[in-house]
Amino acid sequence: MNTATDNPQDRTAGAPLASCCEIAAAMDLADDVIRPADVGSYVTAGEDGISDLHLIVRNMHCPSCVRQIEGGLGAEPGVLLARLNATTRRLHLRWKDAETSASALVEKLADLGYEVSPYDPVKLAASANTDDRELLKAMAVAGFAAANVMLISVAVWAGLAQDMGEATRALMHWVAALIALPTVAYAGRPFFRSALSAVSHGRTNMDVPISLAVLLAAGMSLFETTRGGEHVYFDASVSLLFFLLIGRFLDRSLRRKVESAAQNLLALKAVSATVVGPDGAYVSQPIDAIRPGMKVAVAAGERFPVDGVVTSGRTEVDTSMVTGESVPRAAGPGEKVFAGTVNLGAAVTVTVTATDEGTLLSEIVGLMEAAEQGRARYVRLADRMARWYAPVVHALALATFAGWMLFGGMSWQAALLISITVLIVTCPCALGLAVPAVQAGAVGRLLKAGILAKSGDGLERLAAIDTVVFDKTGTLTLGRPELLDRHDIALADLKRAASLAAASRHPLSLAIRRAAGPVGAMSGVEEIPGQGLRAVDGTTEIRLGRREFVGIHPEDGMSHDGPELWLAVGAHRVQFRFRDTPRADAAATVSALKALGLSVELLSGDRPAAVARLAEDLNIGVWRDSCSPQDKIARLEELAAEGRKVCMVGDGLNDAPALAAAFASISPGSAADASQTAADFIFQGDRLAPVLEAVKTARSARVLVLQNFTLALAYNLIAVPIAAAGFATPLIAAIAMSASSLVVTLNALRIKLGQATPGVER
Repeated sequence: MNTATDNPQDRTAGAPLASCCEIAAAMDLADDVIRPADVGSYVTAGEDGISDLHLIVRNMHCPSCVRQIEGGLGAEPGVLLARLNATTRRLHLRWKDAETSASALVEKLADLGYEVSPYDPVKLAASANTDDRELLKAMAVAGFAAANVMLISVAVWAGLAQDMGEATRALMHWVAALIALPTVAYAGRPFFRSALSAVSHGRTNMDVPISLAVLLAAGMSLFETTRGGEHVYFDASVSLLFFLLIGRFLDRSLRRKVESAAQNLLALKAVSATVVGPDGAYVSQPIDAIRPGMKVAVAAGERFPVDGVVTSGRTEVDTSMVTGESVPRAAGPGEKVFAGTVNLGAAVTVTVTATDEGTLLSEIVGLMEAAEQGRARYVRLADRMARWYAPVVHALALATFAGWMLFGGMSWQAALLISITVLIVTCPCALGLAVPAVQAGAVGRLLKAGILAKSGDGLERLAAIDTVVFDKTGTLTLGRPELLDRHDIALADLKRAASLAAASRHPLSLAIRRAAGPVGAMSGVEEIPGQGLRAVDGTTEIRLGRREFVGIHPEDGMSHDGPELWLAVGAHRVQFRFRDTPRADAAATVSALKALGLSVELLSGDRPAAVARLAEDLNIGVWRDSCSPQDKIARLEELAAEGRKVCMVGDGLNDAPALAAAFASISPGSAADASQTAADFIFQGDRLAPVLEAVKTARSARVLVLQNFTLALAYNLIAVPIAAAGFATPLIAAIAMSASSLVVTLNALRIKLGQATPGVER
């Protein structure tokens, strides 16, 4: 049978297929604009009447575009979320189906002057490459023309000093016009298209004053040429355009260096998967066609295209993308694997459990984009300042023109040239980039260290903390305690406790299950946060938890200075004793946090002896034992009342309320779902160093943001008066404007150059 099949063991990582997809994406790019009537097929509908849609905004160029899109869509009835990522151009919409629709929102975008396409990382990359090629072509034409027009201008200037004839000068001016005007029309397209789209829809952006300045310089020069004037400015208009294009190209290049970590993760998404058919044949299918329950073959060296469970084969998996750990993890039948991780060993077959937007990779991307684009206090401040940019800059340019004309005794040509300089030199880009560039770089740095930032303003809050409060089990300790008295416990009691513990992810419950081996889960189990588990078997209540929870006085029973659980079946009581060890770098991390000027406390639900011993080992002076969730919240409220800003680090279900109540919060990746949901940051691995790395990164980010604000404001306070006073030319203004954005972006890059905390994977 001649079919298009291939064996994954004979293929590499699928590069040819990816190349074909990129080529196809580039070819489809111009025809991929979504019309309002066709958007329904891209909507993700929820069961609660709330729908989501992810799009690419194709013609977004500056921070004002973000404000206009989010503001315009956010004002629509029924819209719950309109969030545009300035780095990836990804627009996330969420709305109530009963009040609006996807087609209405896309039509609103069209009314605002924006085109959108289905969100596809491959097509997004192809679009970026196409834009870069267009900029390079425009830059080459402008540079070539600028050199030639400048030579003509030098000849004219020299002729003015040596009594050049009017006819010769006019000829030189017309030759310069023949070179400059077509150049302006071609090389200025990246600015003109954006400006025209904005103006035609009743709004402005940063390309409006730039386009106005270039056209005014060229138009004034043409006017002077037609009337035989001595001075024309074709050299200024073309050179101005050349340097503006250089600035935009360098700005795009540098932005990619601080590019969204979420965008980098999206590159790990597969475009196809090798499906194992019922007859055992291997057939490559697009990822959109893969459904849960299918079997997928993954060759050595390939990335897993889906989330799933290994069905056959044994291998090692590089999970650094998920855990931040560089040591590969063994994976065999029954083990979970995740999309984006790399199969380092032998070929395996995986049963699909989730694809596309349902994978862990997509979930991480979504959380990171929310963190990168979160509207922290600094972002809101920059937005408010940028909002006044267009009216202020146009009014300032007009006032400059009128002032020099009416009070400075200057000709309209010279006054207009100064006004053009003001239009160019004032740009909100540096201000608009001050926060997002640092935020994106910080989130990327944390991801490389195995730390997932979930909250948009989490970095800002974490940088301001002065106290760190730790939970004990699973946070300061590994959370993998081992049962000590296994041989002293009857097998029936162990099995009964394990069937009850199957309903919990608490580390002690997991330890009982490991010791008991395979056992069925008991039905109707209720977990009481901070206390334990209970269920009813027939007419007998069974409890597994703390001493007090099962009715034992703290001083009764066998003493134990480590973690323990008690099983109560009617009047029958059984003690389970455990041993848990601190994380290898816990003492060093606590010491380093103190060195940063932070106070460290320990709040635990464990018994006094166990908590006291760990506090002494880690040199934590303030600690409390036997804490319920309410006790932990009460302590956090006490600290907040004292004016302290607390970061809570915890993992258990009982820590979730405290994590939500704290000023900032961090949770390990092994934590209960409720704790991970409440936390601002999640770290992976067996070390505690990521907590220290998160604090250091947050503090570095705050410093860089403040530096960027200072640089942006200082530039405008210095450059605008100089331009308005006539001490700068349009060419100098173009260089200064581009340089301001580049300086802010380069400063933001320093967040990636920070020294890694020892023990953290980078």
